[in-house]
Amino acid sequence: MVVEIIDPKEKQVIARKVLEALTDWFGIEESREEYISGSADWTFFAAKEEDEAIGFLCLKETGKATVELAVMGVLKEYHRSGIGRQLVETAREAAKAHGYEFMQVKTVKMGMYEDYDRTNLFYQSCGFKEFEVFPLLWDEANPCQIYVMSLK
Repeated sequence: MVVEIIDPKEKQVIARKVLEALTDWFGIEESREEYISGSADWTFFAAKEEDEAIGFLCLKETGKATVELAVMGVLKEYHRSGIGRQLVETAREAAKAHGYEFMQVKTVKMGMYEDYDRTNLFYQSCGFKEFEVFPLLWDEANPCQIYVMSLK
């Protein structure tokens, strides 16, 4: 079940639990802490099983017409079970209902790391389209791939 979380402290508790369990993707402590801190202010959806959070997704506004999937994570034992897709679909519907026209997401460019290749394929399977690669947005070892999705 996917639910919206409103309480800033609960958002951060869930984000910390999930992100600290996913160090293959969120291994840089400073970045992980920025996501956890930021999650308090962003639109936050949690996937729960028996009232326990097993994943989450945050949206943040990046423009009048655009919202960004700022961070998401699903506990590894739930990967490939449809939880991530449910989170993205819930976020897509919420963004559309709030009048946004586009949703974007950033990840590491395909071909750099196997774990991120699976992430790229996941976003593509959810309907995101390649937009642009920024080779130095993060650093040379992690070229930033931006995907976009029309919400119309």
